[in-house]
Amino acid sequence: MEDKLHQPLILLLFLVFFSSYQLPSSAYTLPDKYFINCGSNINLNIASRTYVGDMNSGLVSFTKQQSFATDNNQASKTPSALYRTARIFRQMSSYVLEIDSIGSYLVRLHFFSPMNISTAVFDVSASGFLLLHNFTVQNSNNTAVIKEFILSIPIGRFSINFVPQRSSFAFVNAIEVFPAPPDFIIDESSNGNKGILSQALHTIHRINVGGPTLSPENDTLLRTWLPDDGYLYDAHTAKNRQVLAAQLNYLAPVNKFIAPAPVYMTAKEMIIDTSRQSNNFNVTWSYDVTRNARHLVRVHFCDIVSSSLSNFQFLLYIDCCLSQKINPYQRTGRWATPFYFDFVVDSDDSGLMNISIGPDSSSSVQTPFLNGVEIMEMVGVPGFVTVKSKQKSVFVIVGLVLGGLVLVCVFGGLLCNRSKCRKSKSVETPEWSPLTAYKGSTHSNRKMPQQSKLGREDTINTSPVRDLNLGLKIPFFEIQLATSNFDTKLLIGKGGFGDVYRGTLRTGIKVAVKRSKPGSGQGLPEFQTEIMVLSRIRHLHLVSLIGYCDEMSEMILAYEFMGKGTLREHLYNSELPSLLWKQRLEICIGAARGLNYLHKGASGGIIHRDVKSTNILLDENLLAKVADFGLSRLGPLDQSHVSTVVKGTFGYLDPEYFSTQQLTEKSDVYSFGVVLLEVLCARAVVDPTLPKDQVNLAEWGMLCKKKGLLEQILDPSIKPQINPNSLRKFSDIAEKCLQEDAVDRPTMSDVAWELEYALQLQQTAVAQEPHEDSMSIISAMLLLPVVPSFPSMTAQFRGDDTSIIREDDSDSAPSAGEVFSLLRIDDTR
Repeated sequence: MEDKLHQPLILLLFLVFFSSYQLPSSAYTLPDKYFINCGSNINLNIASRTYVGDMNSGLVSFTKQQSFATDNNQASKTPSALYRTARIFRQMSSYVLEIDSIGSYLVRLHFFSPMNISTAVFDVSASGFLLLHNFTVQNSNNTAVIKEFILSIPIGRFSINFVPQRSSFAFVNAIEVFPAPPDFIIDESSNGNKGILSQALHTIHRINVGGPTLSPENDTLLRTWLPDDGYLYDAHTAKNRQVLAAQLNYLAPVNKFIAPAPVYMTAKEMIIDTSRQSNNFNVTWSYDVTRNARHLVRVHFCDIVSSSLSNFQFLLYIDCCLSQKINPYQRTGRWATPFYFDFVVDSDDSGLMNISIGPDSSSSVQTPFLNGVEIMEMVGVPGFVTVKSKQKSVFVIVGLVLGGLVLVCVFGGLLCNRSKCRKSKSVETPEWSPLTAYKGSTHSNRKMPQQSKLGREDTINTSPVRDLNLGLKIPFFEIQLATSNFDTKLLIGKGGFGDVYRGTLRTGIKVAVKRSKPGSGQGLPEFQTEIMVLSRIRHLHLVSLIGYCDEMSEMILAYEFMGKGTLREHLYNSELPSLLWKQRLEICIGAARGLNYLHKGASGGIIHRDVKSTNILLDENLLAKVADFGLSRLGPLDQSHVSTVVKGTFGYLDPEYFSTQQLTEKSDVYSFGVVLLEVLCARAVVDPTLPKDQVNLAEWGMLCKKKGLLEQILDPSIKPQINPNSLRKFSDIAEKCLQEDAVDRPTMSDVAWELEYALQLQQTAVAQEPHEDSMSIISAMLLLPVVPSFPSMTAQFRGDDTSIIREDDSDSAPSAGEVFSLLRIDDTR
């Protein structure tokens, strides 16, 4: 009974509270005010609007001002009669307009500068925002400059303030201020950013993609739309598409005021040549934007490219930070139905913003398209308002707000009381999140399920990588910029996977770019594995993956740049200076820590599977980082894993793994033991030119160790530096790592600890007895350096064994600039 009494009251409060709100945009008509012809007493009718002359209108609050009119000779050169007069301000002045309804407003300022006023420098502010700063107007091409802003304006007096700089002046030819349709700008973007309406939006670009210029006469809100051809990076990647007589199906919240019909009836469509897969790169537009600023990017879509209604999808990219799946059918359910997305995107220091569309391999019909683009800078710099609203208007606003809050509280309280009598229901996850991004491979031979970044699983037959970190996706266009389109002067190495280039991203980050041979299809499993592993782990001694590119037949990995190359380059067969013994110890300790993190720090453990001196890289400070995870796999640490194919590099391969095909973390320990001998002896792990018993370094080194002849095969450059105790400890560690039975080998944690002690012995001033055991020297243990604990990300890495076995000529040294090693195994293993 009580519930029935509440229903009429709730309905009444609901109607009272919302009675003052505007009707939907379908009832919106373009208002008659304010359209101002500045510096004139003549009314002009342009684009079905009447621009009222401001002379003697009482709209201008000024101290010193004057009007300007062109002479008869100049009048013929102006693009419109609207620009034949202007209002000039010698001191700060304001236009003051009465606003009778709260909401979003379009504010347009028109400037046309003849020679005698082209020296003006001034600021413009409104609603507490500095809209233009040190603004100057140059009309060298005889066109007007129109600055458009979208502002939230309260009821009362609204002032637009013009402030000349120093001894200069300000001017304006025309002003437009009128309310936008309801919901023209939504407070929350499609990628989850809120508070948009609290900012001033400055329109920088408004593009009719695939179509001609649209003048204000062709637009419902008197906007100008420019064609996109001048912004397209490669004209050969796309073609124009147009429908002449399509009946557009507008569905809320999209209507004819969001964008005029001609925008949605033209589009750029990606050209897909099935006979030339390597040329099917994303379609990319590059726009000039404000540096290091936040922008609202509105992208318009309308499926006019499909011959019939079909369920397909493609991918949209905005710079390197945003990737979004576009599915027209899922979005609208109809053909020729407009829709749009708003994204908040931060620009970088380059002053460019790239917008791309590309195919998604999960879609059987790959026809990416784009109809329109609007880019608006979010102006957040506080300005000043010199003319305050009347006190009466302030009280009216406060009263309305307080009254609304009271109604909301009453209405909300009743609903809460009502909800207690009902069973709670589950709340659905919002459709859009800060980065609702999906990325599928474009290689036709990829058949692995994919999981999105947000954790929702999708069964996609041709997507490349599960659990992929999509924030690492870099468009091919960005890679071209970073490497000067793969300039051979930036080539620093070659390997089985492909070429390696030095590059610099627009963010200033230096990278090593590893590019597969386009169209070869080789190295695909390694490419996928490396992304899966490195996108989930972070450690001081592991090379970081900056990003990857996977457009059509391109497979590109971008790593942090390691300026000193590989460890092997500093040991032998190069002209680089020889490393000191202390430096070698520090490098080995760093590599051991990195491998230990792989084995123990990541969830489930990761086996590197290809530990060697060319996969240990050095930065400018000789800090060691383990690299190249193409052969890695998630390994069960407490039980062996049977592999169908042995993978690795001959000379470093664990003999037990080779004979039994049982892979464990101890296989990495054996390989690292070989690296320790390399560091000690500075020679190749396999050298066929030597006598038979010396060809294999691991076998030869252990034989010399047992005979007490290890010092005879040491690198001569470090012999005078090595403390005998440090040498003994180091050789003991190597011997333990190279035990035939995996169970007899130490863990990488033990190896790292023992190496730290070897370093301590090298640095200590007090010589210990050669046969003292490190485990019994308590004082030395106290002197050991503290091993820092590095933050990590949980790795959930799964994947079947890859089927590619690669070969490595272990006796041949890489080029001096090579950073990434060959990942191969000898056929004669």
